[in-house]
Amino acid sequence: MVLLSLLILGALVKGHLALTSSDCGIANYRRPAYTDISVYCGTESIKLAIQVCPVIYTGYNESLLILNKLANDPLCRGTLDATASPPVVRFSFPLRQLDACGSIFRTTSAPGTGIFSDFSNIQTVNISGVVRSFDPTVGTVTYNAELSYYYSCAYPLEYLINNTQVDVSSSSIAVIDNNGSFISTLSMQLFKDVNYTTPLVIPAIGVELRTRIYVQVIAANLTSQYHVLLDRCYASISALPTNSTFFNLFVPCSQDQFTTVTENGNSQKARFSFPAFRFIEQQNLTIATYYLHCITRLCETSTCAQFKQCSTRRRRDIQTTTIKDGVSDTTLITSGPIRTKAETPLATKDEAVSSAQKDSGNGASVGLGIALAVLVIVGTVAALMAVSFYRKLRMLR
Repeated sequence: MVLLSLLILGALVKGHLALTSSDCGIANYRRPAYTDISVYCGTESIKLAIQVCPVIYTGYNESLLILNKLANDPLCRGTLDATASPPVVRFSFPLRQLDACGSIFRTTSAPGTGIFSDFSNIQTVNISGVVRSFDPTVGTVTYNAELSYYYSCAYPLEYLINNTQVDVSSSSIAVIDNNGSFISTLSMQLFKDVNYTTPLVIPAIGVELRTRIYVQVIAANLTSQYHVLLDRCYASISALPTNSTFFNLFVPCSQDQFTTVTENGNSQKARFSFPAFRFIEQQNLTIATYYLHCITRLCETSTCAQFKQCSTRRRRDIQTTTIKDGVSDTTLITSGPIRTKAETPLATKDEAVSSAQKDSGNGASVGLGIALAVLVIVGTVAALMAVSFYRKLRMLR
């Protein structure tokens, strides 16, 4: 076993120009410290950077740093970056559970807080491992201390995404990964057809009330071990739902009677539709505006089913009210508004004046016609009475 390991490590070192103490300089050639490793928690991979000069000081080189005991996997080996200051050994591996260079995946649950306070089970996946030194010394004793560099990335699996841009094909954004987040893989898109093929473009005058709007939330470039599950989707008058009137399209175990959920928690996309509406407080406006938001959970494929069960989560009643919880601790994807137009648009001022003048003229014409008709009738009656009086007068003579 020892001979095999030495052969493997010999192959790693062969043909490789390692750094020496003279390449490090006085400041970097020192004892190892806890700060010698930096961890980048990306959406598709985890990247490690370990300062190599303290490794050389301890008696090793970059080829003797082994990630999770996988010395014979070339994809899991470190790469020397001598251009960095100070020089580092870099490791990079994907976030696929079956291909993450021996990393350990652990999913934990805890009650939600802040904007997620209505959810009793918020999951976080922790991905961890260790880079250890391998001592090639053959003999009874060694003078080299063992080096261990632990890494850990925690990814929350619940996000609030907002789609307010409906005049383009997608509202997906790219962000710099920070503290381990999958939010940049999520996007929301609106469509006008049941097949989700034609993007919906909201005209400047708004869409007609009761127009069916089809919504898709999708995860792109995300490891296949997670599915998209919409926990709650709602509309609010304000782009930022804090302190704004809102209406729930659906929440766990309950949905508005006009909302249809066609796919949720079964793949890396979720779909639902609803008819365009307007808030009562905007009923006097020609164009009503509101914004769409979804609280989105990334659930492991084996656990999505349990989050669909009503008994595992608390419900929020469907109602129109005001949100009290802040969203300062969440990442928002924000773009343009959803607009609906009134059933009968209000006339402009000129049209209203013209219409009033026309109605006034029509009224005057009708009044004049009635007056003439009355005069004709009165004149006819008077003439008949005069003829009758004249005949009686002649008979008396």
